Amino acid sequence: MEYNMFCYQCQETAGCTGCTRVGVCGKTADVAAMQDLLVYVTKGLSAVTTALRTQGTPVEEEVNHLITLNLFTTITNANFDKEAIEERIRSTLEVKAGLLPRVEKGEDLPEAALWDGSGDWEEKAGTVGVLSTENEDIRSLRELITYGLKGLSAYTKHANALLREDEAVDAFLQRALSATLDDSLTADDLVALTLETGKYGVQGMALLDAANTGAYGNPEITKVNIGVGTNPGILVSGHDLRDLEMLLEQTQGTGVDVYTHSEMLPAHYYPAFKKYPNFVGNYGNAWWKQKEEFESFHGPILMTTNCIVPPKESYKDRLYTTGAAGFPGCKHIPGGVGEEKDFSALIAHAKKCAPPEEIERGEIVGGFAHAQVLSLADKVVEAVKSGAIKKFVVMAGCDGRARSREYYTEFAKALPQDAVILTAGCAKYKYNKLPLGDIGGIPRVLDAGQCNDSYSLAVIAMKLQEVFGLADINDLPIVYNIAWYEQKAVIVLLALLYLGVKNIHLGPTLPAFLSPNVAKVLVENFGIAGIGTVEEDLALFFGGHN
Repeated sequence: MEYNMFCYQCQETAGCTGCTRVGVCGKTADVAAMQDLLVYVTKGLSAVTTALRTQGTPVEEEVNHLITLNLFTTITNANFDKEAIEERIRSTLEVKAGLLPRVEKGEDLPEAALWDGSGDWEEKAGTVGVLSTENEDIRSLRELITYGLKGLSAYTKHANALLREDEAVDAFLQRALSATLDDSLTADDLVALTLETGKYGVQGMALLDAANTGAYGNPEITKVNIGVGTNPGILVSGHDLRDLEMLLEQTQGTGVDVYTHSEMLPAHYYPAFKKYPNFVGNYGNAWWKQKEEFESFHGPILMTTNCIVPPKESYKDRLYTTGAAGFPGCKHIPGGVGEEKDFSALIAHAKKCAPPEEIERGEIVGGFAHAQVLSLADKVVEAVKSGAIKKFVVMAGCDGRARSREYYTEFAKALPQDAVILTAGCAKYKYNKLPLGDIGGIPRVLDAGQCNDSYSLAVIAMKLQEVFGLADINDLPIVYNIAWYEQKAVIVLLALLYLGVKNIHLGPTLPAFLSPNVAKVLVENFGIAGIGTVEEDLALFFGGHN
């Protein structure tokens, strides 16, 4: 069958099989082709850097940054700008051309490392995309690894923005990316590499956690305003805390307020951001509601990373992008690692706009990252020992448009009163405004932060395992009912598998990129499962408990 494109990297992929005409996310076939080509040339560059490291030649940080930003650019909903993606391809080819002469055994490199960019790029893209791997299981494992690496690249890019590096993570990311070009690797080899990806996923998330807390302090219990002020505002979405910090610094004394949206909500939990008087609160909900919420905000919006929904014309001129994000016709704010970005255009734009329209009022509570929860460890352990808390339910991950995701709202409502939700990521918007109460002063929704902060949930689980003296992390009173959407959720899943966590339920559908045989391996070895009805899953997780 002839397809205009083929992409199945996100949960909303058409028919849970693959987008073949246009992406459900909104990307067009020509943009999808250039993303495929960018991944291909990035794999080629990674083969070169891996060869250089093997022979003892160091690789510059700038090359590592280029590779991680390339992968981040191809994450779902990050960049829809074909010209920007083509520019990244050109830059990658130039860097690769400069490194190739240093490789001692260049004849051993794969074709992707040697391609010089000649010929028709769209034609070339058609030969190197997902379906260029014919064997379904090999293709499935290669894509699972690649998507995990895309998620890992997002985490390392955020750490890089705060001047934190981990050469071991970069070297692995590039070695694994290069390995997806190696036709000699068997399915068993790729399964082993998948788990190794999870290992470095843990290391990459630890790097980002250290970067964030080192720069901004440990998140603390915080009440976040969800109403609005009377000043004009700038709305910040995405995930990049360094971008937010620069914007806050530049808006001091301007009369312009700053609000967070979606995954930027947890910025309010960090002590360093509380010193800014114009950091007003959080506006709106998860990323997929932005068409309505961006319109009513009235002021400019800064997209720092993925989670762009193709904008309506009514606010497209107010949408700005930076970093890996991009959309044709929207202004892009440049600036690389260690560079100060100039947000004066947004500030000037905001001053001409009306204040945001109020869409709700009140407060929500968050800030339960690992340091905060562990400071309450005695209280939590006592609640478990006394039976006040019977179970923790990890409901981390992503939100999305599908009506089937209402399952997570209904599941949260129906949980026994002695169950506590541990969450991170925008999945929380399905239940973080519900009146679920507390248990002895411990809120029944403990929000650790962004999807980037899922590491906190692993640290909390490992600490509880230690406190209770358990040999196996799976003996903890914790169940995993995780929503996923894009590639950062994939690296979180692989990290949990590496840590030995079993019986994770993943929904609202299992990934389309898992072939039947690969899915079977995950089910048999790790107990991966999909979701059922709320009633079925409550019975499964809690038995007859009410």
